[in-house]
Amino acid sequence: MNPFSLVLLALAMSTDSFAAAVGKGSSLDRPRFTEALRMGLIFGIVESITPVVGWLIGQAASQFIENWDHWIAFTLLLILGLHMMYNGFKVPESEAEKTKQHSLFLLIVTAVATSIDALEVGMGMGMAFIEVNILVAALAIGLATMTMVTVGVLLGRAIGILVGRRAEIVGGVVLVLVGAAVLYEHLA
Repeated sequence: MNPFSLVLLALAMSTDSFAAAVGKGSSLDRPRFTEALRMGLIFGIVESITPVVGWLIGQAASQFIENWDHWIAFTLLLILGLHMMYNGFKVPESEAEKTKQHSLFLLIVTAVATSIDALEVGMGMGMAFIEVNILVAALAIGLATMTMVTVGVLLGRAIGILVGRRAEIVGGVVLVLVGAAVLYEHLA
């Protein structure tokens, strides 16, 4: 795989994480750069691991997960998105209710849900025996995702200021739309 194709692959793999990060950033109370970078690192690490796992699955038995991976991603993103929208519609006791950071568990679940496509790419590489160093590809995808998520959280901060306390609803809608796009892409 040539370097240009690798960069395009890495950017393509990070777009859904970017969209989720915008939603997550908009639901936080003025996230700082350190929180954006924390989220970027979590998403980047998960996104680096999934193509390697996918590659290993592709080497072994990809046909077993291939038919269900998009449903798994859709279900996780739907649940997370609906939960965010539910929290956004609840009558807040005060504006101080907005959290400064999301829990590690929530971030990992979101990162896994948005990295299913990287798992598929890894599986495809493992099945097709494409001449690519999977570790270099995984690191490129992880670095691109870390960067895009960090920027997405900071962009979400600006959007959150614009939409006020309903930002969590916007973030939930974004996650549901990302999940629907993943499902549509695989069923169409």
